[in-house]
Amino acid sequence: MVRRNAPLSETGRLRLARRVAEDGWPLRRAAERFQVSHSTADRRARRYRQDGAAGMADRSSRPHASPARTPVRTERRIVRLRVSQRLGPARIAFRLGLAPSTVPAVLARYGCPPLAHLDRATGRVVRRYEREHPGELVHVDIKKPGNIPDGGGWRALGRQAGRRNRQATITPAGRTRYRNPIIGYSYLHTATDDHSRLACTEILADETKDTAAAFLARAHAWNAAAGITIERVISDNGSCYRSKTWATTCAALSITPQWTRPYRPQANGKAERYHRTLTGEWAYARPDQSETERRAALDPWLHTYNHHRGHTALSGLPPASRVTNLSGQNTQVQRQA
Repeated sequence: MVRRNAPLSETGRLRLARRVAEDGWPLRRAAERFQVSHSTADRRARRYRQDGAAGMADRSSRPHASPARTPVRTERRIVRLRVSQRLGPARIAFRLGLAPSTVPAVLARYGCPPLAHLDRATGRVVRRYEREHPGELVHVDIKKPGNIPDGGGWRALGRQAGRRNRQATITPAGRTRYRNPIIGYSYLHTATDDHSRLACTEILADETKDTAAAFLARAHAWNAAAGITIERVISDNGSCYRSKTWATTCAALSITPQWTRPYRPQANGKAERYHRTLTGEWAYARPDQSETERRAALDPWLHTYNHHRGHTALSGLPPASRVTNLSGQNTQVQRQA
């Protein structure tokens, strides 16, 4: 915000113009007095003579003519490609033979939202939502990263060495088929609060109905210790979440179950996005030498995520900032660099 009485604000410009137009000061004397160029002093005096005090207001810096502007026909082609095929700026520029910096400016001028804000299937703007208080809705989901063999997996040793962790078999047609890794998977069961993004994650042996229901009971107790009462849970249509055991557990805990529409993972997007963060910052962040080593790092990472890691949806604050009774809440909150 510009201070109104600052030099060469509207007040300063008016004083400069009056010295030249009314008091008869030479342009160079007025320019030296107000520490501007003589051309600036001349421009302010001319505007004062034409428009009076109103001529001292800021004017748009947009040029009167833009002969190098992209033709309207080309702009319409850019917008048509974005709307019909949902292409990014680089691909549109390559398709039309334009500079990559031209396309974003045109899309912004026509009010086209970024691709990240659009639904890939329909092209409609994704409707963002957030529940009003913690516990009103909790997202649950399961992530299955492959276990790390002793000595390290392919991320640590390379893909060629990582192939040794697979068991090759020959099909009746004579083709070589690689089965799933012998070491199996880790089943990450997660419950993420919609309002605070507070997350509870456990590594379990499978994704059966009994395991999922038992995890929900423990997540309910964990949230209750933080002062959060889970009212509803939303999940995909996996068999464990559609089972009678899941329904019985929800009824016993006074939780209303809810499911996403088939082939619509966006409805459970907060859990999906959390798993992306979890795998990127914990599961695949380091070339761990064993599954035991990776699992030992989960609890410290969860504490960092809930208490210290800034979340973009929370204005850079961690999930603990929206929960008043979370264990460790009184520790100093530090934003992750």
